[in-house]
Amino acid sequence: MKAEPTLICIPDISGFTQFMREANFELTSQIIPALLNEIIYSNTIDLKVSEIEGDAVLFFRSGELPTLDDLIDQCKRFYLDFYHKMNLLYKKHKKAEDAESIPQILGLKIIVHYGEEIAMVPIGNRIKLMGEDVITAHRLLKNSIKIDEYLLISDQLLNHYDKEDFVRKCNWSSLHSESIEVEHLGTINYHFIDLLPLKTS
Repeated sequence: MKAEPTLICIPDISGFTQFMREANFELTSQIIPALLNEIIYSNTIDLKVSEIEGDAVLFFRSGELPTLDDLIDQCKRFYLDFYHKMNLLYKKHKKAEDAESIPQILGLKIIVHYGEEIAMVPIGNRIKLMGEDVITAHRLLKNSIKIDEYLLISDQLLNHYDKEDFVRKCNWSSLHSESIEVEHLGTINYHFIDLLPLKTS
């Protein structure tokens, strides 16, 4: 079990719990797997799937980081392909009970983080990621951001790129900075940008 520098990317379906609670099971059992599959098929930068976590896909990539352009383009593709698929699903199921809740409730947020020491342990036919930075990436999902759809990049990852280039590349909205305090991990600084304007840009 060798620890390596690793990129972690977690596209997470926002509104998942509400959708599962309010829509009928026949509809949710078709919509959520289709959207998760679309996220997986939208991968263009050789990310590997570690886990599918109900409402999220845990991707990783060891070794050299992708270029900033490739990373941002990948996140944009996740988001836009997700919405394209969701619109197709809505049209397909629009006569079904609760179908109107598909575009009303569901959305996508994306967490990207980088760890210097993440180990990959094979369990069954999947790779289980282990290390403090795996915990950090998951903890970043539990933030206080007031919007539902965003790209969040940790300080630890952004430090490997030029921040001004990042701002220029993400020119559809403003970059915001926040932090969270986590027991045993301390202060985790991150930046986020609203993804919603991409749908109309």
